[in-house]
Amino acid sequence: MNKPNLQTGLEELRAIRRESRGLFWAAGLFSVLVNLLMLTGPLYMLQVYDRVLGSRSEATLVALTVLVIFLYTMMGLLDYARGRIMARVGARFQTRLDQRVFDAVLRKNALGIHDQSATALRDLEAVQRLLTSPALMALFDMPFAPLFLFGIFLFHPWLGILAVVGGAVLVLITLTNLKTTRRPLMKANQALVIAEQTSEQLRAESEMIQAMGMREAAFHRWQQSRTSSLSEQLHAADLGGIFTTSGKAFRMLLQSLMLGLGAYLVLQAELTPGAMIAGSILMGRALAPIEVTIGQWPVFERARKGWETLSNLLSEVSPEATRTALPRPQALLEVQQATVVPPGEAQAALKMVNFTLKPGQAVGVIGKSGAGKSTLARTLTGAWRPAGGKVRLDGATLDQYDPTVLGTLIGYLPQRVELFDGTIAENIAKLSQSPDSEAVIAAAKRADAHNMILQLPDGYDSRVSANGGRLSGGQIQRIGLARAMYGEPVLLILDEPNSNLDNDGGLALNRAIKGFKDRGGAVLIMAHRPAAIEECDLLLMLEDGRMLAFGPKDEVLRKVTQNHAQLAAKPAPKGDS
Repeated sequence: MNKPNLQTGLEELRAIRRESRGLFWAAGLFSVLVNLLMLTGPLYMLQVYDRVLGSRSEATLVALTVLVIFLYTMMGLLDYARGRIMARVGARFQTRLDQRVFDAVLRKNALGIHDQSATALRDLEAVQRLLTSPALMALFDMPFAPLFLFGIFLFHPWLGILAVVGGAVLVLITLTNLKTTRRPLMKANQALVIAEQTSEQLRAESEMIQAMGMREAAFHRWQQSRTSSLSEQLHAADLGGIFTTSGKAFRMLLQSLMLGLGAYLVLQAELTPGAMIAGSILMGRALAPIEVTIGQWPVFERARKGWETLSNLLSEVSPEATRTALPRPQALLEVQQATVVPPGEAQAALKMVNFTLKPGQAVGVIGKSGAGKSTLARTLTGAWRPAGGKVRLDGATLDQYDPTVLGTLIGYLPQRVELFDGTIAENIAKLSQSPDSEAVIAAAKRADAHNMILQLPDGYDSRVSANGGRLSGGQIQRIGLARAMYGEPVLLILDEPNSNLDNDGGLALNRAIKGFKDRGGAVLIMAHRPAAIEECDLLLMLEDGRMLAFGPKDEVLRKVTQNHAQLAAKPAPKGDS
């Protein structure tokens, strides 16, 4: 990730929004026509009360009514059209950003950074909902409020003054709503995210929770976050409800006051009955967008927060640069003085690690827990970038390869293998919706898992869930190995590959590693158990992120054993207990 520049994400969002500029103009034009046609009602009332009733002309009434029906029909069609236009604006905005935001979230989470960007996909939906909501239509209508107020002034200045004062009060209610509910709405959204994350985590570990009798404790933990979320939502809803109902009640009162003032002016012979009714309708039309804005304020606030989160995320995670396609590399891995600082930490987990792995070789990486083995694995897959030094594959640094291409060149078996909802074939084929059967079976055979998979009820078409379903830990690990070998990678990185395997599984693993080496591939195995390094030619020992030893397996083991014996035989200093 690049150094954040908050303006870059904002400009990216604005550029995508500008792609729909023509549609915004079309919606604006339709809004002009719709709001002009809103004058149909007041003018009709004005004509009926002042002309039709006075002249008692049925023909005039019929003609006016037919005209009104036509104008209201056109208004409805135009209003429907602008709604469809804005729906497409929202859909285009979301479609254009779906992959960009999805990739940014994955790349940021892969670095172990879990912050507000985890909700970015929901934030994108929040912005899309605003673009298609009545709230945005109210913003299109709001500029026409002065036109309607001007019409009221034409009827009588007192009516205009009442409407302006009433509008000012509604605007004040809106601004107070903005200031008062912003923080509660933010806290409610944050509490909701925490509750959803807790629920998802507990659901993912449901089997363990059931087996260990943790259901009641898990429920109370979930209920605590759920109650906090509901409490914050209720608080925000209560505050918002005060302003929504106040605005609605005040607008209705204002319309009644407008009628009362109009009636008084009619009695004083300063206004006609038609103008009294028309003025009330015009004022309702002028103030309606403000009332809608008050009622829809949570939509505005959620979209505003979503826009801010998206802007930050896209600024922090720049788009992947287009890279020149390199030829398929040999399995020549060079780690040159690599120093790695895990994301979010200040101290290096790997310091000046330096070794070379050639085609047909396998290296075992050993060391105590926390020595830096998993950090090395993440660095060699390209998930983490070295703070210093280089990692090269056949001469090219890993960042010179497109990430998708790099994923086909480097097979990775993480310490904890996760399967996804779908068939075994889809999981081996890295979630491809139309897996290449020959490539899937070839990968399973290379992993020596083909016969094991055939023993399952539906073979490769057996469906599994995110937690593996009925598969054992060893079966999941062997399917994960087949997935790592899918697509004929040149480099294989295995993090504790035999942690869940029985004796037969361990033998199958060693056969798979031997076959991979024979085909010219290179293998790195992070291991605790000696059986995992049986097929290794070289051994790399790490301690506190530093390289203690590297070389032929037997030589390193002999050196480590001698050092251990010397340390054990060394007498303790005087005074020690």
